[in-house]
Amino acid sequence: MIALPAKRDWLFSARTFAAAMLALYIALALGLPRPSWAMGTVYIVSHPLIGATRSKAVYRVFGTLLGAAAAVCVVPPLANQPVLLSLVVALWSGALLYLSMLDHTPRHYLLRLPAYTMPLIALSAVYAPENVFDIAVARSEEIVLGIVCASVAAALVLPTRVSAVLSPRVDGWLKDAAAWATDTLGSDPQPPSTGRNRLAADLLAFDQLLTHLSYDATSRNAERTAGELRARMSMLPPLLSSLSDLLAELRKTPQGPSPELIQLMESVSAWLAYPADNPWFLSQARALRRQLDAPPPPDGGWPSLLESTVRMRLKSLVNLWQDCLMLRALISRGLPLWDWKPAYRRWEVGVKARHYDYGLLGFAAGTAALGIFLGCLAWIALGWQDGANAVILGTIACCLFGSMDEPAPMLRTLFIVNTVCTMLAGLLLFAVLPAVHEFEMLALCLAPPFLLGGALMNQARFGPVAMLLVVFTANLIGLQQSYNADFQSFLNSNLAGAAGILFALVWTLTTRPFGAELTLRRLIRSNWRDLAHNAAGRHGGDYARLTALMLDRLSLLAPRLAADGADPSAGFRELRVGFSALDLQRDEHRLAGAAHQAVDAALQGVSEHFRACADADRYLDAPDALLGRLDAAIALTLADPAPAAREARNALVEMRVSLFPDAEGCQPASTVPGAQP
Repeated sequence: MIALPAKRDWLFSARTFAAAMLALYIALALGLPRPSWAMGTVYIVSHPLIGATRSKAVYRVFGTLLGAAAAVCVVPPLANQPVLLSLVVALWSGALLYLSMLDHTPRHYLLRLPAYTMPLIALSAVYAPENVFDIAVARSEEIVLGIVCASVAAALVLPTRVSAVLSPRVDGWLKDAAAWATDTLGSDPQPPSTGRNRLAADLLAFDQLLTHLSYDATSRNAERTAGELRARMSMLPPLLSSLSDLLAELRKTPQGPSPELIQLMESVSAWLAYPADNPWFLSQARALRRQLDAPPPPDGGWPSLLESTVRMRLKSLVNLWQDCLMLRALISRGLPLWDWKPAYRRWEVGVKARHYDYGLLGFAAGTAALGIFLGCLAWIALGWQDGANAVILGTIACCLFGSMDEPAPMLRTLFIVNTVCTMLAGLLLFAVLPAVHEFEMLALCLAPPFLLGGALMNQARFGPVAMLLVVFTANLIGLQQSYNADFQSFLNSNLAGAAGILFALVWTLTTRPFGAELTLRRLIRSNWRDLAHNAAGRHGGDYARLTALMLDRLSLLAPRLAADGADPSAGFRELRVGFSALDLQRDEHRLAGAAHQAVDAALQGVSEHFRACADADRYLDAPDALLGRLDAAIALTLADPAPAAREARNALVEMRVSLFPDAEGCQPASTVPGAQP
């Protein structure tokens, strides 16, 4: 069922349309050559959140100026060497596109925008290179004017702060996490739901919101607090996944969870429903930690080992949940982070590390650059007067969607949108606007399509298409100070633009036929390689960075696995193996000789397993020899009463459950201590 735009969507649309009309009026008054550019820019940078509008605006201004300056520098000396100019344009666009894909914050506009602004200006001036400076200045003025008008309107008319949206988003995410925890800890665990599968994916949207927070003038206190909150939220999905599998394994044993553990799980489940301002919230958290610290009877049996590991993970859940709710309360009250003391201290969190597939990004940027260059060569060979418009639209299409796993569907949409916009612009330009003689009447004629498009921009399903519709229609109308539309020129120019988009689509289908499948496979293979290196101890102790990298990769992996029809829980399991390996590497150096050697042998087995998976490019069942190594290490750590041995034992148990979910329960008492499988 299609949801109609809400009241807030119509208010946003009215504000944006007013800013667009202001930009258009000023551009007409100043006599700028393409006033419609200022109008379209308003829709590009406008966002319901004032912080998001500002963040897009700042970098778009500098990105436009950078692209304009580059065009001014390259056109005059290369105007008589079209092939060389085409090569420079293609290399510029490809290089800037590649660099922009390495940044997931609003700063990428600083690089993405000049990637197609320079060709837009340079190729427009190729037949009159002496005018390139005037064209660059005019384009910069038009775009900056649109950005300023959008920013002023966002600040003065019903401004919505990022911080006001942040708390409800966090509440929704925590509600899904609490539901997962309650299902896991209850006596009748439920099968995985869509809510728990989207937790990791939703962190990406949360990240985008956080990037705009620093541009919200009233959110200075919230920026660092939100970063700490996001780091702890990212730890919850793998932790809850671990608890689910550990408890499932424990429930398979003949005796199942002990009555004491069942009571503890009920207490934790009830405590998760407490709000942070509940007077019993902190005191109950302290009481739960004390109860969870008490180890179960060390009888050495498999159920006892599982209970010990469950207790450890429950304590981590209590600590992380307390931190999340306390940080959420600080954000809602606008309080600084000074007086907050974290409860979760097991691993350093908050370190920023991103996964980049440099090879795939380089391939995407390289094919885009080659496509632009071939388009320019075809234009030169044909001597097509309007060919510049084809290359410009093709370049814009490649730069806008080149970073996507599968750009072809969006390019098809762009082609359809361009066709619809051409017909709409033609209708307005040749049937409606000839009778318009006043600006007020012009605004009234433009209001219906632009108000509807602006209202749909905030809806996830229609947002990208609505954005393209309003921006393309604004630019295709090409409003100027006086009406001088020519149908033949309009038709030739738009046919050229459609040909450019069609060429970009065909080129993409030819050079990137693999779609999102290749990205998914390379993500999984990168995960396996990092797990192999991590288990082998080749990361030099940089555990905080490695943890952040694995969590970031999981947030990229989960939505792709779900879209591919695969089980996203596989990503959680591998992440848990990585965390267990980190625990073991930290603890093994504090163990006695035999236990130390057994733990090291188990880690080497894990490294060999994931290296074999990466080499085979598919997941392989873990070998029985690795199971033997894990069991031997568990048996040897049982004989050591030190805290390090207990923590290592818990990590080994979790690793065993993750890698061998269907194996028989471990019998440490029957394992020969010190045996090396």
